[in-house]
This record gives sequence, C-alpha cells and structure tokens, in this order.
Amino acid sequence: MAEYRKLGRTASQRKALLRNQVTNLLYHGKIKTTETKAKEVRRIAEKLITLAVKEKDNFEEVEVTVKKNGENVTKTIKKDKPSRLNARRKMLSVLYPVVETPADGRKMRSQSKKVDLVSHIFDTVAPKYESRNGGYTRMVKLGARRGDAAEVVILELI
Repeated sequence: MAEYRKLGRTASQRKALLRNQVTNLLYHGKIKTTETKAKEVRRIAEKLITLAVKEKDNFEEVEVTVKKNGENVTKTIKKDKPSRLNARRKMLSVLYPVVETPADGRKMRSQSKKVDLVSHIFDTVAPKYESRNGGYTRMVKLGARRGDAAEVVILELI
C-alpha cells in the first residue's frame, strides 16, 4: 500500500509529473487535474506541509556584517538549525525551481525572477496550518472530462 499509483507512465515520467503538480499546488494554491493524480499529489504535498509546520520556527537569527558600496552594513539573517536544514533539503529534492515571468507573457530574462518556494512554504503556508493536524488540502469534484470521461477535480490548499 506504500507504493504510488502507476498513472500509465514510466517511473521517470511519473516522478516528473508528480513533482511538477506538487510544485504548482504549493505555489499557486490550487490545481485542476484528474482524481487519481490528485490523490497522489495530495500525499506528497501533505507530507511536505507537515514537515514545514514542524520545522517552521527552528532557526536562529544571526547578525552579519557585509560590505555594500564600500560601507559596512549589518544584516539580520535566518540561519537554519540542522533539522530545518534537512527539511529544506528534502523539499528541494521534491520541488522544481519556480521562475516568475511578467504578466504580458514575454519570457525575458531581465524581467523574470526566481521564487524561493521553500521559504514561501516555511514563511506563509506553514503558519496557516500551525493548529491543524493534517488535512491541508481539499478535493472538489467537477465531474467527467468530455474527451475521455476521466473524473476531474480541483485540488486546493484549505
């Protein structure tokens, strides 16, 4: 029972599909997919959110002096403790990097920016679910898809 559903794909295709959908779910907050894919994505996403909730406060703030324009500037940064660093690395092994592009659709390197999705999960997603013990996602059934009659759902973060 611990295995994944095969989803009619090879192992590498299945892993890429699930990683992509989990990344999109955690970045956008909801995705539209088939019911069987949503059940697999839900398993992975809930494990990552649970990991983030457990480790969200496990850091120490350190003051660092850096040179900026010839002047010494003191900055406060968050330094992860070992267990949070381990959680961060586990998340990075599952999630794809997210690049935010401009709204007009042009993929210009100068205007696109990388999003630190793991920090987003620790800083915004995990505090929302601090008081919950699991059940971070909701599946809303939309009915059968027209072409192949597959059951389509919206998987969203509560």
